Amino acid sequence: MEFLRTPDSAFAELPGYPFEPNYVAIPSGDGSDLRMHYVDEGEGETVLCLHGQPSWSYLYRKMIPLLTQAGYRVIAPDLIGFGRSDKPLKRSDYTYAAHVGWLTAFIEAVDLNNITLVCQDWGGLLGLRAVAALPDRFARVVTANTALPDASNVPDDQISAVSEVARAHYEQIPEHQDVMSMGLAMAGDDSGFGFLHWVKFCDQATELTVSDVLNFSTGGILSAEELAAYDAPYPDDAYKAGPRQFPSLVPIVPDNPAVVDNRAAWAALQQWQKPFLTAFGDSDPITAGNDIRFQDSIPGAKGQAHTTLKGGGHFLQEQVAAPLSAVIDEFIRANPIAGDA
Repeated sequence: MEFLRTPDSAFAELPGYPFEPNYVAIPSGDGSDLRMHYVDEGEGETVLCLHGQPSWSYLYRKMIPLLTQAGYRVIAPDLIGFGRSDKPLKRSDYTYAAHVGWLTAFIEAVDLNNITLVCQDWGGLLGLRAVAALPDRFARVVTANTALPDASNVPDDQISAVSEVARAHYEQIPEHQDVMSMGLAMAGDDSGFGFLHWVKFCDQATELTVSDVLNFSTGGILSAEELAAYDAPYPDDAYKAGPRQFPSLVPIVPDNPAVVDNRAAWAALQQWQKPFLTAFGDSDPITAGNDIRFQDSIPGAKGQAHTTLKGGGHFLQEQVAAPLSAVIDEFIRANPIAGDA
């Protein structure tokens, strides 16, 4: 598999990100290996922090010291195609199944156990699949502004018809060339397929600048230096196949092949008895309401102190890092692993 590797010099002196890099080789799927980067800080029970698209482990820079100070070992990997991890060149190399395989291979290679998963955005779409695949390695789950889409609201006999409607809607979406116009159009689309504006933007926009997405989504709270840090892994568009491809992999269209595997993962989660928490922001139009399904469907969510974090937009790690870290700490302490109480 052909890939690019961002030069180490791109990551020198990033603001708020002093962490030493760690790397592990994982199978690419074609007989070769890919190098996956991760932050590994602190000691104690393992908290696995998974980012989404188009961010990378830099997203957790404010939370890592808070969680390590609270007594935890924090593992924050860069998904393949992101951050300091290798970046396959072809968009076709990035599939939902491949990403799940890369993540589970990472968990096994680093030999993580008794994991408390913290997952946001695509971190949940992948992390929850890893929980279903490797349940014995996980002790708790914290979902934050994420989902596990499985077209559960579409009857099987309507999947083809709804898929055709979705694809027709995609074709009618204009080719937005800036994040703001795309975001406004997505927010004003009441078709049920508004997310396809984001899919088309990432797929076809001449420029996909990661910092523009973070700046728009966080309300302009990031400094110029922080915004530049989000762009650091991507010297040019050739490095962005992963960020561009991720939205196309979300199984919004119900005949997406990932729907079957996600439904199987949901079946496993509906038997999950270990502690499960939702900690969503109150200002994320993308994932609003997904916390309710988790709370209603997963046995381990019953009786937990589910939280809505005031002022938390989609990237709540930027806007409410301290409150979210405190929620995670309280959740772990309230739900000790059997034998540790």
